[in-house]
Amino acid sequence: KVLWTVLVTMLGYSSSLPVGEDALCTAEELAKYRIIFTGKWSQTAFPKQYPLYRPPAQWSSLLGVTHSSDYSMWKKNEYASNGVRDFAEKGEAWALMKEIEEAGEKIQSVHGIFSAPAISSGTGQTSTELEVHPRHPLVSFVVRIVPSPDWFVGIDSLDLCEGDHWMDEVSVDLFPYDAGTDSGFTFSSPNFATIPQDTVTEITCSSPSHPANSFYYPKLKILPPIAQVTMVKIKKSQLGLSAPFINLPAKSNEIIDTVS
Repeated sequence: KVLWTVLVTMLGYSSSLPVGEDALCTAEELAKYRIIFTGKWSQTAFPKQYPLYRPPAQWSSLLGVTHSSDYSMWKKNEYASNGVRDFAEKGEAWALMKEIEEAGEKIQSVHGIFSAPAISSGTGQTSTELEVHPRHPLVSFVVRIVPSPDWFVGIDSLDLCEGDHWMDEVSVDLFPYDAGTDSGFTFSSPNFATIPQDTVTEITCSSPSHPANSFYYPKLKILPPIAQVTMVKIKKSQLGLSAPFINLPAKSNEIIDTVS
């Protein structure tokens, strides 16, 4: 009876503790970052069915948001919103922008929206600035792979805050995702709606497991990154100045495979 009483008391105490208290951001002020998106989608790196024309391989504009954990732009293994569907399939941002704005007004979960220009080839860079807040330390964004049925790259809820301070710099390799709204297998597949809608899934060298898939490289263990994003904290002394364009060092990400 004594042990049971102690156990119940401990469980009652633990359930009254604030959830995720140690994960709260206690940084005292806002922080600004330069975000640099680097496309690595080259014919050398991804030779299979590489789009050369009508249209050639390229990237849409980048659309992102800084937010709290109450908001989610997209999540792996969950259904894409109508806004993410429109963006992933056609590069149309209006519905997604409306969803972001409504979330910000309804539950005050959004701090700001940011965007960067499109890249007219599979390789290249684009950049912009974003602002995070202690109550909104998370960053999410999407960039559509063009051409493709509904494929994109992006980040879901990256936390730039580490306890009482902001991270100085972070880089993330990006891999292709399928929004689950179009059933095309190749970059140039015609529009073929997925009914019923599927969840967002990562495209790998073996999934979807079909030879027609443009990213199907069965001899590989993993795909090389198709893009990379880097976020660099802007120092106070640099605020208000035009940030230089950062030319990130290229890393080898070539696919060595026999392509029929």
